[in-house]
Amino acid sequence: MIDIFQEIWGTVRRNKLRTSLTGFAVAWGILILIVLLGAGNGVINAITQSTDNFLSNSMVIFPGETSKPYNGMKEGRRIRLTNDDIDYTQKNFGNHVENASGRLEQSGTITLGAQYISSRINGVGPSDMIINKRQMMCGRFINELDLRDKRKVLVIGTSQAKELLSTADGQQSNNTDYKRILGKFVNVSNIAYQVVGVYKTDESGMGNESFMPFTTMSIIYNQTDRIHQIYFSFHGLESEEANEEFEKSYKAGLNPRHDAAPDDDEALWIWNRFTNNLEMNKGMGIIRTALWIVGILTLISGIVGVSNIMLIAVKERTHEFGIRKAIGAKPFSIIQLILVESIVITTFFGYIGMLLGIGVNQYMDATIGNQSMDTGLFEMSVFVNPTVGIDVCIEATLTLIIAGTLAGLIPARKAANIRPIEALRAE
Repeated sequence: MIDIFQEIWGTVRRNKLRTSLTGFAVAWGILILIVLLGAGNGVINAITQSTDNFLSNSMVIFPGETSKPYNGMKEGRRIRLTNDDIDYTQKNFGNHVENASGRLEQSGTITLGAQYISSRINGVGPSDMIINKRQMMCGRFINELDLRDKRKVLVIGTSQAKELLSTADGQQSNNTDYKRILGKFVNVSNIAYQVVGVYKTDESGMGNESFMPFTTMSIIYNQTDRIHQIYFSFHGLESEEANEEFEKSYKAGLNPRHDAAPDDDEALWIWNRFTNNLEMNKGMGIIRTALWIVGILTLISGIVGVSNIMLIAVKERTHEFGIRKAIGAKPFSIIQLILVESIVITTFFGYIGMLLGIGVNQYMDATIGNQSMDTGLFEMSVFVNPTVGIDVCIEATLTLIIAGTLAGLIPARKAANIRPIEALRAE
């Protein structure tokens, strides 16, 4: 076996250009496939991360504007949701709806000593933490006792805690300092609230939100019969058709309560996170398919390059094979030499292409992966963890190895079976 590798090394040294072209075709095919799949996975992971911050089986109801006359009312009226709409939702759609709650929103400034931050303050119930998957770093979220007793308590985000706990010299606190703010009283619109919890700020969502009990905000901001959103989780709606039917039925029931036509799609806006996820999954499936198609085509081009070069290489060595047979070489030894040479070259350069592809993905993660896109409402990552499974890398490399081997096997068998006198005549 050592003799075979010595012969291969000698052949490589004599045919540097041919070996380089073969290696480039192999490495390039593997490199492009890994980079394409890695980039696609990076984008898909970023999208998944941004949509994985709430329950997929949940809906948010927003008030809209009527688009058609109804019951003597003109179009163009703004809809105003009320607390009764929450009760109506729970009572009439209780076979699917669970954890229905309302939300109020108000801009304000939170002050702690000399430190202050601007924040969007939300009046919510306990179910907000479940539906929007808020992760508590310390303390607790709003609970039922807070709602019942209309307590003046506040839950803030980690980024807000850092700002409020900043020292006079401008240095911000560490993650371990979050508990320092628990129990402290902060000022919001000249009213003192006790901080009872700190949740992990989600940079892909509203990072400057803080939360107080829904009932407390209703009284303090004089909005006892108004809500800005209704949100709830649901069950039993497992298909897109079932969700569409539910939305249609929900609008037909709630619209007339606000003098809007039952079939007016503009009166209420429904953010159905289940159907939204279905559409996102379809889009990501299309992206994956497109990337695989492009990657496979690139791999095929590499296979064609390897095959052509191996065919030429075997043809050029026909004279050499004739000499080998004339001095007693068996056909199997010639075929073995071609196969081992093909496997060694494609494996070596395939491994190089794989390492380069992984390196490019890591570079993209270190550069693009640290960037985020500001949509105006929130920030979201555009590139997260662009990795490709090692199984894909190995399978792609093996594909090229097998292709190169087969490409060399056919002419090698022909060259091995040719009579020595005919092989010696070959130019």
